[in-house]
Amino acid sequence: MEQRDGTRGLRSHDHQVPDAVAEVFRHGWAESALPSRPLPGAAWAAKRRAALSERFPGERIVIPSGGIKTRSNDFDYAFRPHSAYIHLTAEQGTSAVPDSVLVFEPTGHGHEVTLFTRPRSARDAGPRGAELYSDRRHGEFWVGRRRTLTETAGALGIEAVSRDRLEQALGSDVPTRAVRGEDPVVDALVAPSARADSELLAFLSESRLVKDEWEIEQLRAAVGHTVAGFHDVAAELPYATRVARGERWVEGTFNRRARMEGYGLGFETIAAAGAHACVLHWMHNDGPVREGELLLLDAGVEADSFYTGDVTRTLPVGGRFTDVQRRVYDLVFAAQSAGIAALRPGAPYGAFHDAATRVITEGLDAWGLRPGGDKVAHEPALYRRYTVCGTGHMLGLDCHDCAAARSETYARGVLQEGHVLTVEPGLYFQADDLTIPQELRGIGVRIEDDFLITSDGAARLSAGLPRGADEIEAWMGALR
Repeated sequence: MEQRDGTRGLRSHDHQVPDAVAEVFRHGWAESALPSRPLPGAAWAAKRRAALSERFPGERIVIPSGGIKTRSNDFDYAFRPHSAYIHLTAEQGTSAVPDSVLVFEPTGHGHEVTLFTRPRSARDAGPRGAELYSDRRHGEFWVGRRRTLTETAGALGIEAVSRDRLEQALGSDVPTRAVRGEDPVVDALVAPSARADSELLAFLSESRLVKDEWEIEQLRAAVGHTVAGFHDVAAELPYATRVARGERWVEGTFNRRARMEGYGLGFETIAAAGAHACVLHWMHNDGPVREGELLLLDAGVEADSFYTGDVTRTLPVGGRFTDVQRRVYDLVFAAQSAGIAALRPGAPYGAFHDAATRVITEGLDAWGLRPGGDKVAHEPALYRRYTVCGTGHMLGLDCHDCAAARSETYARGVLQEGHVLTVEPGLYFQADDLTIPQELRGIGVRIEDDFLITSDGAARLSAGLPRGADEIEAWMGALR
């Protein structure tokens, strides 16, 4: 069914309009060229493209940005390109163009890199002339101005041509690897090879494991904005207790900071009060925030460069922990401290998890909470009833970054200078768990910070937030 905007014969997707209507839009436009200057991260992206070219000589490499996803009817979600595409272009949030495709064409000395993308909406009588005002998804009147191809080339340092030429470019018989599932045209034109495409994805993920100077700068900024959002929330907690959906007030407070300082959220904000804190990914955020309970806030600002922070704090809503809340908090704090102490270059990646888990299990044993009872052998996996998940992950363009990396370079690898990761142990005592004392039921605590592995240890990027229970109480008291 065609979409109409009130003008007889005007169709929003195929651009077929009466000549008289089209003529109105063909004249009277001022020059509005943008400065053609490289983006700050463009030089770093060029180095990453060179590494990709060197890894797959003689083969064509196809990296799509992905396209727009419909939210409801004719409204779309905000566009967020594929992380590999971002990494190789250094594209910025509001400038990213859906359905762009980066193609590495092999030459005798490496690769010629071309970006196939949608140019600025035309303002003439050509075949794309009606897009400007009639295309609800791509027209400049509807979604804003895109860069011209010349402006795109200048910003990214990559030859830019119209997306219309993509099919011709991929038509020749050259061994080709592609990121699949992001662009239906690419998927149709490039014959799949499970092994070749998997190797490409692994390399693209592994190339993001060690962050360069530009990436570290972006992560510092993203984490800094995230820390500011936590300060905002702590100051707003008294008001959150006075509204029915206090979790939504907390969520909105943080999300406002994310939109002010960056492109938006790195992931949906978890604002979990009371027993909701025992749900790891509580994103309904529709409950009250009550005095005397805890609020677990897990949130991250995504910078305009798409790098994200990921921080968690568990806050006493009234400003002070109860004795039992502090007992749980202090155990999680001790576990996180042990994990942090294990962060250093050359250490096994899993060392920080093992150190934190050891503290948790020993603490629970001391409380008489060994799952299965004393007759069951000491087995850390059994404690997942109360800990549920691991203790951290790599951080970067994705909150859980580098997910397609091979196990031997990630989970079973070693920490290296330039890795950025989280350390986030937690204890989650479900409200209906009869294996624990009544006083513990419904308490969930997680503490998460972001760390950069340095030459001699680790730097806490989220150091702008207090971590220990006494510090938390002093900080919150100063805000009241």
